[in-house]
Formats: sequence, C-alpha cells, structure tokens
Amino acid sequence: MPEQNATPSFSVISGAQVQHVLDGRHREVVGLIEAAYRWHGEGQTVNPPSYFLRFPDRPSSRIIALPASVGGDVPTDGLKWISSFPSNVERGIPRASAVLILNDHDTGYPLACLESSIISAARTAASAALAADRIAAARGGARPTRIGFFGVGLIARYVHAYLAGTGWEFDEIGVHDLSAEHAAGFGDYLRRAGESGPVTVHDDAESLIRSCDLVVFATVAGTPHVTEPAWFAHNPLVLHLSLRDLAPEVILAATNIVDDVEHCLKADTSPHLAEQRVGNRDFLAGTLHDVLTGALSLDAERPLVFSPFGLGVLDLVLGRHIYDTVAAAGDLHVVDGFFHETRRYG
Repeated sequence: MPEQNATPSFSVISGAQVQHVLDGRHREVVGLIEAAYRWHGEGQTVNPPSYFLRFPDRPSSRIIALPASVGGDVPTDGLKWISSFPSNVERGIPRASAVLILNDHDTGYPLACLESSIISAARTAASAALAADRIAAARGGARPTRIGFFGVGLIARYVHAYLAGTGWEFDEIGVHDLSAEHAAGFGDYLRRAGESGPVTVHDDAESLIRSCDLVVFATVAGTPHVTEPAWFAHNPLVLHLSLRDLAPEVILAATNIVDDVEHCLKADTSPHLAEQRVGNRDFLAGTLHDVLTGALSLDAERPLVFSPFGLGVLDLVLGRHIYDTVAAAGDLHVVDGFFHETRRYG
C-alpha cells in the first residue's frame, strides 16, 4: 500500500493581513501583475472562461467564478469567487465581496482561503496602472496629466492610489458619478490623498470626457451609455475597466487593446457588442502582452481604449505572493483538522 503522507494544512488569511502585505507596495504589486501577464502571453497559464451565476429575482446581481492555473516561479492553481451586488451600496456595505482559494500544485488540496475583495481591487488597479504607463509610452508621448474618473467606488480609489503610488502626477482631476454624494466623497478622498490641484465634479459625462486625457471608467453599467465618438475627438487614453460603458460606435472609432481576446469578447462587453455589429475582430489592435513585448506600434492619432476582462491568473499570482509572505512571517491562521477523512479505509 502507498505510504501515508502528511495532508497539507489549510489556512485562512483575513482582509487585514492582505492589506498589511500590500500596503504601500504599489510598484511591487505592478511588477507581479506584469509577470502574470507575461506568463499568460507565453502560454504558462490556464485561464478558462469565467462562470457567471445570475439570479432571475435579482437581475443586477451576480457571482462569478474565475478558475486559473499559473506556472512561473511558484506554480499555483486556484479559484476566485466574487460577487457583485450593487444594492449593497444602499445598505452601507461594499458592492463586491470575494474569496480566493489557493490549491497545492502537487496534491490539489486547498492550501488557503484569502479574503479577496482587496486582492481583486489591487490587481485591477495594478493592471490599469501598468497599462496606462506602457500604452502612454508606446504612443510616444508623456504621461497624461488631466485624469477623469467616471464612477467613483472602491475600484476608482484603488486605481488612483496605484497611479499615484507608481509616480503619476496630475494637474487636474475630474470626477463624475450618478450620485452627487459619492462624487463629493471621492473629491474629499483625493484631497486627503495629497492631490493639491483642482478637483472638478462634472454634472455630465461629456464635459468630463472632453476635459481629460486619461479617462477611467469604473461603473456598474450593464449596457453602454456613452454613445458619442465625438466626445473622444481629442484622442484620450481610456481605461475601460467596467467593460460595458462604451457603445460599439465609440469602440469602432478607437484603437483597442484588451488583456485577452477570447475572454474580453464575450458576455456582452462593449468589444463583444462591437464584434457583433461588424462581424469581425479587425477593430482590435492587440493585447497588453503585445504592448509589453514591443510587438505593437501605437500612435496618438485616435482614442485608445484598454478593455481588460480581468484574468483569474492575476488574482492567483497576487494571492500566492500574499500567502507566501504571511507564511514566511509565521502568521498563518491554520485551521486544525480541516481535512478529517484522510485514510482510504479508515
């Protein structure tokens, strides 16, 4: 009979521990996310389609499963399980909540459950900061200094923090949100974060977009609501993080970069709707990996839209880094006896 080996332990890592590992390490996190994108582009990952759990009685809500496997320096498998319930904001709690399960590479046993709303926000913001930096450089110009935030929840705050934490400086900041209260609150956050330039709250989308060279979409929109290509005539860089804000007309009038073609062109994202409109994918210039490797030439003669679907491998790489950091510090909260039936015949 095979020898009975020790069963891997199972740990729980809290949001406070996650925050402690990531706090102030914006450049390090961006470096980890860049490594994940490079591994993905080199075929060292498995990133199946995301699975959407939707509810007939709660059409605005969903829970998404993002399974993934990544090679690289520390091969890891796992799953992010993230919910989006917009009505939570009215309850005074965050819209999104999430956990990340890490699995042992050799046995498949779950190693840990990590609070993952922070991981998800950090990897999204780091991805945005990485893309903004490399795309701006590839377009041959300086970093934009007039930024606009369209939607001002947790993701917008993290994107600002990661841009500022990686050396971005802004002369002007615009803010637009359907909630005047939230727009004002985000303006207060920006000032507390050290922004000394003017912060303008815009009452309408057009004035925000036309006044900014870098536009961040971070809404919960389910269908396109920005329909006028003329608003982008000044050729801004657009971080289209919420994926469903822009009408096909806007997408088709722009240079388009995605994180992964197959993932992004599904689930009625704006690029997916554009594909359905024209029947092809010729409007896509390439992927972020193409930008990172210098395989793609860009210019500033058209608006540029970066639409990242959000890859599970990003969560996995960042989650594994957090797990290893907490373990090295001796701070893992191990759940004793979590795996109980470990002998085949008792």
